[in-house]
Amino acid sequence: MALASLLVKALGLGAIVLAIQYVVAYLSSPLKKIPGPFLAKFSNFWRFYNHYGRTHIETQKELHKKYGDVVRLGPSTVSVADAGLLKTIYSTRGTFLKSNYYSVNDALQNGHLIQNLFSTRSNEYHAKGLKPVQKLYNFQSALQLEPLMNEDLRVFGSELERRFMNGENKGKTCDVADWISYFAWDFLGDMTWSKRMGFMEQGKDVDGMLQTAENVMGYFSVVGQIPSLDKLLGKNPHLTRFYKFDDFAVAAGFAVERFMERMQNLDEFKDKKDFVNGFLAAKKEYPDLVSDNEVVGYMILNILGGADTLAICTKATFYYLLKFPSAKAKLVAELHSANLPSPAPYQALEQLPYLHACIKEGLRMHPVVGHILERVVPATGMTLPDGTVLPPGTIVGTNPWVMHTDKRIFGDDAESYRPERWLQGDRESSEAYSARLKMMKDADMSFGGGNRVCLGRPLALVELYKVVSFVFGNYNIDLEDPSKEWDLHKQWFVWPHDVKVKMSPFEKP
Repeated sequence: MALASLLVKALGLGAIVLAIQYVVAYLSSPLKKIPGPFLAKFSNFWRFYNHYGRTHIETQKELHKKYGDVVRLGPSTVSVADAGLLKTIYSTRGTFLKSNYYSVNDALQNGHLIQNLFSTRSNEYHAKGLKPVQKLYNFQSALQLEPLMNEDLRVFGSELERRFMNGENKGKTCDVADWISYFAWDFLGDMTWSKRMGFMEQGKDVDGMLQTAENVMGYFSVVGQIPSLDKLLGKNPHLTRFYKFDDFAVAAGFAVERFMERMQNLDEFKDKKDFVNGFLAAKKEYPDLVSDNEVVGYMILNILGGADTLAICTKATFYYLLKFPSAKAKLVAELHSANLPSPAPYQALEQLPYLHACIKEGLRMHPVVGHILERVVPATGMTLPDGTVLPPGTIVGTNPWVMHTDKRIFGDDAESYRPERWLQGDRESSEAYSARLKMMKDADMSFGGGNRVCLGRPLALVELYKVVSFVFGNYNIDLEDPSKEWDLHKQWFVWPHDVKVKMSPFEKP
């Protein structure tokens, strides 16, 4: 009994000491005047709980409506919603480094933490790692993949017709959100190692890879709010031998298998212009920078960061076009009037103004990332427009979902899907339109910004234009139940699910 009593007293004393530390930290914080939730000023557990409940997007929107452009989300974390600060926080010089939030994506190998191009907080590491493969992700390389994308689009159309439009399957309901993922992942396999993964042919989540990718991002989303927890969970070898916290090993194992297959069959694939051959060429050109581990790391980034980014962008554009039939009708009319081959070449598609507007609006309405993109205030500090100074080490960032619905930039209907906002109005002067368009583009965070902008942006845009034009140009497609909303899984990525449609081929004249 005495021991139990002593233990209770010790725990109580510990709780008191901890509470005192929180209070002292709050009272001495240079951020104490910045408004925000009361509990968030003391501990990051408020953020952890908010993201665990997947309510962070709505919460942050409401907080900025209530408090203005600057909101405190943690003891040393500040969210800003001032577009004028974006080029400072996300500069091409990379003055504001990524925060430790991204460390959760480091890989634990043989007891050592290995950074990758996405997770690294070092500009030097990022520049050094990017140099050997940067040319593989530019627009020219994306356009070189068009023939392969066309082939996969034909398979996509063939499978949709067979399963949902022909014979006894005519009129069958299609979950187009799933099928967009199937296409994106199969194309990713084709472009990475010249082999589709079988999603479209099998019409299912092969080996649970789609769910694994979402699980990885779910862990990253929540644990990243208190990165030190990752050392106790995902990076703790004593626990991970019993339980996988983020399923990262599944993706890593898959990449290793594909790498070993290629190394054992180099002659068979020597003429393929896929990413693995590009990575192996980089290994020869930069032997001091690229080893087999880097090649596998590049493949993992393609798997976890590529396919779902492409799929989410595409699903969002599909969904909003389906929810707004007038916009869909204008797009279909433009596609048919253009009289392009199918699949159409990207360089012709990008000249179609309404298609371009529909895609820009889809990206605005549904950014892939649903968190603030965290950066660390450098040694010089950061002065906000009202004169408040954020001290060095403060975590600062902007949530694209907050920025993209700013009425000062996008108008009073910023919460609505309206592609016309990207076009010049009938009574709008060229000067006024140019100024308005620049303001919207400057606030565009669809692919991040600065020196850490999304590497796959060119490929994502090419695929987005081609998939949207292919489906809406070839098929009648309507929501099965127009009143039903889609299901959004709000994590680091905002994953759309459950978009049920009916499809039929357009009758050709």
